[in-house]
Amino acid sequence: MIFNERMETMEHKRLQELQLERLQATVKRVVERVPFYEAAFAAAGVAPNDIRSLDDVAKLPFTVKKDLRDQYPFGLFACDRAEVARIHGSSGTKGKPTVVGYTKQDLANWAEIVARAICLAGGRPGDLFHNAYGYGLFTGGLGLHAGAEVMGATVVPVSGGQTARQITLIQDFEPRGISCTPSYALNIAEEMVRQGLDPSATTLQYGIFGAEPWTEEMRQTLERVWGLKAIDIYGLSEVMGPGVACECCEEQNGLHIAEDHFYAEIIDPETLEPLPEGEFGELVFTSLTKQALPVIRYRTGDISALTSKPCSCGRTMRRMTRIKGRIDDMLIIRGVNVFPSEMEAVLLTVPELAPHYQVVLSRDGALDSVELQVEMQSEPASCSEAELTNRVGHLLKEALGVSIGLKVHPPQTIARSEGKAVRIVDRRQ
Repeated sequence: MIFNERMETMEHKRLQELQLERLQATVKRVVERVPFYEAAFAAAGVAPNDIRSLDDVAKLPFTVKKDLRDQYPFGLFACDRAEVARIHGSSGTKGKPTVVGYTKQDLANWAEIVARAICLAGGRPGDLFHNAYGYGLFTGGLGLHAGAEVMGATVVPVSGGQTARQITLIQDFEPRGISCTPSYALNIAEEMVRQGLDPSATTLQYGIFGAEPWTEEMRQTLERVWGLKAIDIYGLSEVMGPGVACECCEEQNGLHIAEDHFYAEIIDPETLEPLPEGEFGELVFTSLTKQALPVIRYRTGDISALTSKPCSCGRTMRRMTRIKGRIDDMLIIRGVNVFPSEMEAVLLTVPELAPHYQVVLSRDGALDSVELQVEMQSEPASCSEAELTNRVGHLLKEALGVSIGLKVHPPQTIARSEGKAVRIVDRRQ
């Protein structure tokens, strides 16, 4: 089912015309209404009238997360505060939170975008939808909630945490769809198994998982454990929230971007130059319809690539690959660039290991030390801990091109997540 066929199957030339029209209006809006952007455009030597084609987006200045923090709380708003219908923000665990605002029209657009995403995942009107994303300043819970309602689902707003309650409601209410982080979906399934229940025997047919990078191997694990289709969704509060892009259930091969609302680029994070289609680099978004807080060339820090290859689902908007990792999560181990997701891809091929891990960074004198901490499955292993450590270490070296420290822990010893999984623990300070 296609939720908005007129938009999602739009001919490419017409889509580009719409994007340019909306880009020009957004650029004019921010320069006229946001002092930060007025100064940034002046410093870059570019004016709204200079944007005559989509290629001209490369002339525009970048926006980074620090800019949102520096303008805390409302300095980037492009409308009067009284026109803002809702405020979301980050947790602020690394300083002041980033604050974003939405007008009523922004919220309506966001709900439609998320409704499209749920349809992409296989959702349909009348579904019972179990929403285990956290509600509050985090955009996940309320974002999926509004989109599911617009799509025509019955929403169960259970939020995150209280895993035993999640299990009870899944069993009693018999939902068709679920949304949460992939790591928390595994946590729920693990608790069900501990209680003697079979997660694959539930009524769930599709799961919409995001808010953290995850691998194809993680998808296979989720689908095997739950007996559903595991769909990747992407979004970030600075741009809108969940629904910026989502996989389709037909191919599960790249996330369709809502290009009528967002213009996407891939840049080299070092040179800041645009990269051609198919090359991996940093994902950059410019909002095209946001009224309260439009962002110009927002550097997400996420590593991805873009493709415009046709998809069997019939949608014509470009796709982005699943997030490979974040620039600030990349580890340099003896000169080799390594992402935690690359370690995850290896670990999930080892049946003796549970799908829970952490990368611990420490300091040995003047040198940084990296140790991958993994956990045994609850079932008795078919080999000794030493044999398993040697085998996994060999697999990691083959895949990563470098040896890393490895520690195998007993079952149920690595901390579980009820939201975003903490993959990197930095003990260097």
